[in-house]
Amino acid sequence: MDDDTPVPLFGVIGSPIEHSRSPILHRAAYQVIGFDAEYDRTEVVAGGLTDFLSSSPPRRRGVSITMPLKREAWVAATTRDRAAELTGAVNTLVWPESGGQAPLSGSNTDVAGIVDAVRAALPDDVRRVLVLGAGATAASAVVAAVELGAVSLTLAVRSPERAGETVGLARSLGLDVTVVALADVAAVRADLVVSTLPGGTAMPALPLAALVPGAVVLDVAYSPWPSALVERGIAERATVVHGLSMLVHQAAQQVRVFAGLDEGEWGDAVGPVTRAMFDVVGLPSSGVVTSLR
Repeated sequence: MDDDTPVPLFGVIGSPIEHSRSPILHRAAYQVIGFDAEYDRTEVVAGGLTDFLSSSPPRRRGVSITMPLKREAWVAATTRDRAAELTGAVNTLVWPESGGQAPLSGSNTDVAGIVDAVRAALPDDVRRVLVLGAGATAASAVVAAVELGAVSLTLAVRSPERAGETVGLARSLGLDVTVVALADVAAVRADLVVSTLPGGTAMPALPLAALVPGAVVLDVAYSPWPSALVERGIAERATVVHGLSMLVHQAAQQVRVFAGLDEGEWGDAVGPVTRAMFDVVGLPSSGVVTSLR
């Protein structure tokens, strides 16, 4: 990079943000591919995205979006990829020009993150999927379920009357959908359980009593760790995928977007990038955890 050219700045925004592992993941990946860029972390509360973008420095070229800003990011994006259009959620914003005022390109890498995290642990298709929650990440889990081969979906939510958009999305994708209250979730049979509930959410029942043999459990919340769902999954000897595995895989796709790598370049880089990311968070590349240590 020319000495007079500012180093591009990327980062993660949302609230709460202090627990985010995104900075260490991205920095590890940038080192692997020789991408001369910086990555920071900024607390931005609900309703604050517009002000953040308008006040961004000229060298800011993109951001990773976490809760509660994924819907706001969807609105802010000028163009969106298919996953973003389907889910109504954007977790990656990039502007080709400087300063945050240019047209914003929005992507959803959460879908790929869930798919890749589950595939790393279970190469076979799943048929019955249970998703806990009905927010922006739940919509991504629904789209991921289809890509993983699901034919039926149970959506477990605290307020079933608020699940309309997510149910509509699932049905539009051809899934047979059932909605249950969280309190009634223990009787649901599933090959894959994906919890999209915020970390620390109290659950009145744990959805593992009727898991089929070989089922996979993924709690996308990785802080606080371990969740009650993870503890029960390990106790029941389910295949438990750490929430950081999804974070690694979705972050890897963001690295590709931020660095502007083409298909061939990414094909060479994706293996070393994901390995470096798993190493920096202390997980095996499968993302599977078998104990609480």
